[in-house]
Amino acid sequence: MNIDYSELTQKIKQWGKELGFQQVGISDIDLHQHEAQLQRWIDAGYHGDMDWMARHGMMRARPAELHPGTVRVISVRMNYLPPEAGFAQSLKQPDTAYISRYSLGRDYHKLIRNRLKRLGQLIEKEVGEFGYRPFVDSAPILERPLAEKAGLGWTGKHSLILSSEAGSWFFLGELLIDLPLPVDTPIDNQCGKCVACMTSCPTGAIVEEGVVDARRCISYLTIEFDGIIPEELREPIGNRIYGCDDCQLVCPFNRFSDLTEEVDYHCRDSLYQQPLHVLYQWTEKQFLKNTEGSAIRRIGHIQWLRNLTIAMGNAPYSADIFEALEQRLGENELLDIHIHWAMEIQTKRHQEHAIEILPGKTKRLIRIVEKGLPRDA
Repeated sequence: MNIDYSELTQKIKQWGKELGFQQVGISDIDLHQHEAQLQRWIDAGYHGDMDWMARHGMMRARPAELHPGTVRVISVRMNYLPPEAGFAQSLKQPDTAYISRYSLGRDYHKLIRNRLKRLGQLIEKEVGEFGYRPFVDSAPILERPLAEKAGLGWTGKHSLILSSEAGSWFFLGELLIDLPLPVDTPIDNQCGKCVACMTSCPTGAIVEEGVVDARRCISYLTIEFDGIIPEELREPIGNRIYGCDDCQLVCPFNRFSDLTEEVDYHCRDSLYQQPLHVLYQWTEKQFLKNTEGSAIRRIGHIQWLRNLTIAMGNAPYSADIFEALEQRLGENELLDIHIHWAMEIQTKRHQEHAIEILPGKTKRLIRIVEKGLPRDA
């Protein structure tokens, strides 16, 4: 069968848009220039406890090893920014839980994978049997460099793909295929001298342009890492209990982002702008029910509580928060470590507040005694 690959490419892009993808691009599979950078990142330990990043070696940069016969990758973009995202509202209320906006709706993995599978079926109907395999953040593959090669955007200094039309509020997916389609042209990097994402990171995780030390990244700490969060990183986490959007929030290109067309990505009422102590009272059964179909569910109840514990420690003193923390003591050793820290911080805040509302002379005497100075100092 003679195939007009240029015509097929146009049909694929049209089918992709009909399936709900805002952009479809095609690239070859040559990622050799990224192998040395990937190895340096791993050697520096920037992958933290994500052992699978190192375990698969350079397969991430070699799509044909992941799916033999692959000669092209179809990369797709799907917007996820929900209406009424309420970024500032949540972040400015330290007793309210902030959840990364990509995870307030339905888990994107299955949704996008099914659409990619459908795209593969449409191609197969057009050309006959061929080799293809869909991936959505679910295999050792460098999806961002592939998206960049496919013309979906450029790599920003925060390491995310940026588009002048859509900013960075979108998911990526890939369909590996064995058809030699014509490839798209990459877009020039347009970040210029802007370093807003680097300077705004609460924990200083962006260690150089395009390089993130996961061990300091709030998204990694609250999602991928299930251990004891270092004390020096707890306060910068603030009220972010699942993921972090700060580097995207300050990016000028995100002023142009479109809202998602997918109702499944809209915010769930049970997760959106909820008081910390209310979420903290969920039983494991309630957690599983309220996060059903959500990306949040995979971290489990204990890690969810750990993240909330830190946020509650960072919140202004509240009797409700202190009591909620106290009631969880003894449930889990990992949780207890963070609860003791949070209760200590809450206690200090309560004492400081009590001193502030005392008459001036009494307040001064308390501070003198605390410093061990004579009363006439």
